[in-house]
Amino acid sequence: MAFILIMSLHGMQSMITELLPSISGVLDVQIGPFWFVAMSVALLFRSFWACLAIPVGITVFGEILIGDFNALGTVEGLIVITLSWFFAMSLITDPMDPKQIAVVGFIAKAMEEIGAWFIDVGKFYVGVEEIDAIAWLPETVWVTEGVGAFTQIIVAGIIFGAIPTYFLYPRLRGKIEPLLGMTPVEGRDGPMFTRTSAKRLLAWVVFLPLAFVIEAFSETSGGLITFTPQFVETYGQEFLFVPILAAAVVAFSVVAYRQRKTDSLNN
Repeated sequence: MAFILIMSLHGMQSMITELLPSISGVLDVQIGPFWFVAMSVALLFRSFWACLAIPVGITVFGEILIGDFNALGTVEGLIVITLSWFFAMSLITDPMDPKQIAVVGFIAKAMEEIGAWFIDVGKFYVGVEEIDAIAWLPETVWVTEGVGAFTQIIVAGIIFGAIPTYFLYPRLRGKIEPLLGMTPVEGRDGPMFTRTSAKRLLAWVVFLPLAFVIEAFSETSGGLITFTPQFVETYGQEFLFVPILAAAVVAFSVVAYRQRKTDSLNN
């Protein structure tokens, strides 16, 4: 239930931000995405399935339902996003401390952007993607891509991530979990970085090259399995309301179903 709720909420906010304008200039900055939605809700449950729900929500509502799905192209997000959040969640010792929650959410988003940075630069070096760089100094690709990653870390990780999470998370804790028939996750004693954290960080490092290989292969293979009717290009931006509405219905249905089931058990 938590997986479906997070998946639908994150998919819905991703599509809402697609309707918002971007700021063009030296850097193209999009308003959003509103990562505090995923941060606040996913960090309530702190499970592997909560982490996996974030990229799956983007895939289902941000790719399949708008007709722009590439099977191999989704693997990078499934690996990098899931493992980044799975590691960051292991750092939480006091789930009632909004400052710690906000910092952990920022770390997860920063790791995601750093992983994507390495993968994009790697695709440039193997020749499967063209990226802006000085012709006689290809190393500048690290700077150009790094600036973009840093911008996303600031915009999505702090402005639309950690800061609103700091205020929203404590207002959701203890209120969302009972709706799904669950109790709030308790804290733990000890340091933030533990042996479990080390194992999850190692998994992130080990699987990052695999994500790169699959992503590079997707650029040359056509995606293996694709679904590309391009509904938005055909029907216009208004079609984005379809996945938004679908995600809202799924999220509401999950909460309503669990509420009825919990009430019947209590009675």
